[in-house]
Amino acid sequence: MSTPTTTGDQILTSSLHSRRFIYDARYQADGRKKPVIVFVHGFKGFKDWGTFTLIADEFARQGYVFAKLNLSHNGTTPEHPLDFVDLEAFGHNNFILELDDLSILINELEEGKSPIPAAEMDPNRLALIGHSRGGGLVLLKGAEDPRVKAVVTWAAIHNLEQRWPKSFLDEWKEKGVVHIPNARTGQQMPLYYQLVENFRENKERLDIPAAVARMQQPLLVIHGTGDETLPSSMAHEIASWKKGSELLILPDANHTFGGAHPWPGDQLPADTTEVIKATAAFLQRHLNPRS
Repeated sequence: MSTPTTTGDQILTSSLHSRRFIYDARYQADGRKKPVIVFVHGFKGFKDWGTFTLIADEFARQGYVFAKLNLSHNGTTPEHPLDFVDLEAFGHNNFILELDDLSILINELEEGKSPIPAAEMDPNRLALIGHSRGGGLVLLKGAEDPRVKAVVTWAAIHNLEQRWPKSFLDEWKEKGVVHIPNARTGQQMPLYYQLVENFRENKERLDIPAAVARMQQPLLVIHGTGDETLPSSMAHEIASWKKGSELLILPDANHTFGGAHPWPGDQLPADTTEVIKATAAFLQRHLNPRS
């Protein structure tokens, strides 16, 4: 099994905030211009979580440039990409920051600023894949950015506003901050009320149902019936908002499609393998790799 070429971690900067953040890309160096996948992690996620690097390698072997990023305010740093060492940054994250971070990476790839040789990459054939909250982000980004040619969601959130009951919002506003437990690390992760204010100030841009309804790109929605975090009914709703979208529901698959962090060995879980197979078939039809 061939080992893809990797760029290693690359630094990104933004004119909108002072935090550096990173991405990496994997591809087979064969001199062919390959379509690009940009992968977006979810809430309490990061680009090298669990199975994500194995997933990147598999897509690279199938003829794609696969880029994955740490969103700037996900709580990691370039020096500590696997750990939530900056909880203040996590607390000050919001959806607009995340969408703009994604734009910065797309710009980097489109403008040829990455270390990927031009002969290896075709940024005009670019797809987005998002997991969990990242799935919501790629739906929003696809609707607003014509450079995106296809969108795939894995266990995606379907509505940003409905996550917050009024009683919870009232308490959050009064205190200014809520803390979300991270079961894996034992950390209490802060979320400042600015997240709500930012959502309300940008409600039109952050309206996922409306974004999906106006999306021009082909869309594949994947979810598992055993998802313990987001019910698979969300996937049915997302698919219903866009005529011609494709829906795959995996029986009993959980929120991470069998993955965990850390992930032992180099074999992917069966459910993740099914997700990759379906995603690759979808992208083959819409991005025409290896042409």
